[in-house]
Amino acid sequence: MYFQTRILFVSFLATVILAIFIIPILRKFKIGQIERDEGPQSHLGKKGTPTMGGIIIALGIIVGTIGGYIYYSSTDPVVGNKLFPLLLISIGFGIIGFIDDYKKLVLKNTKGLKPSSKMLGLLIISVLYTLYLLRGINLGTATIIPFLKKQLVLPALVYIPFAILVMLGTTNAVNLTDGIDGLSTSVAAIITTCLTVIAIILDVKEIVVFGSIIVGACLGFLIFNLNTAKVFMGDTGSLLLGGVISAIALYLQMPLILIIIAAIPVVETISVVLQVVYFKKTGGKRLFKMAPLHHHFELSGWGENKVVSIFCIFTLMLCIIGLCSI
Repeated sequence: MYFQTRILFVSFLATVILAIFIIPILRKFKIGQIERDEGPQSHLGKKGTPTMGGIIIALGIIVGTIGGYIYYSSTDPVVGNKLFPLLLISIGFGIIGFIDDYKKLVLKNTKGLKPSSKMLGLLIISVLYTLYLLRGINLGTATIIPFLKKQLVLPALVYIPFAILVMLGTTNAVNLTDGIDGLSTSVAAIITTCLTVIAIILDVKEIVVFGSIIVGACLGFLIFNLNTAKVFMGDTGSLLLGGVISAIALYLQMPLILIIIAAIPVVETISVVLQVVYFKKTGGKRLFKMAPLHHHFELSGWGENKVVSIFCIFTLMLCIIGLCSI
């Protein structure tokens, strides 16, 4: 565990240093946040805040992964070699988000990447990762059921679409959670920490290392992302983190545990679905003051810091329950 602690600090420091240099560059090129008029009025003051900061997280993860690979190349090459596929998949999700951010913020195309094109990109990466698990490392289709502590072996024709659905659902859920300073970063860091602890229990070394790298990068970015945020991650970061969480859960054969430990992003997604359905069924009435759910609490009088704190506390408690379920 000594090395895993060191690599966490490496990715943390790398992310902090990168942020110090990259944030002024984003500001110089006016790659700033675009706030919707129909959004919370308190967010209008955030307009122009540098975004697309997910680049910082991605680069911090790359630095940490290279460090991990160099260390394990001489001590345990198998572990070192398994880090790069995890990195590539994570960056792949980030690239889809980057393209969306680039079109919106640099090319000034307010619609960004077409939803169909975004989903196609995420689908391709999800398929590639699923095939890697099945063919690249022969992980198999066993899925651990929380609390029952039993493995359910799924037919490949069932497991493949299931795994893809997990990845698509998680990336979009984390993306929807990104709407308040520090919220998505904090929640993702806690969830990833929980998955890393599970990897320690199951002795999956490559996930222990990669999870530590992700946590370090999130904490480093969080220094600049807490209220009042100096930078936002954008889709570049939220899709990357969502992809990382789902990829690790599938690698550990524990995607079902995300229902517990990632309940906050899940509930955020459900709130959006319920809002849309209720709006259509009632001819324009709203179930929540605004969706996703964090905006409802904002408009109910909660400050951003209170929303982030309570959502993080709930996530932490749910992660403890998740750990008890394995």
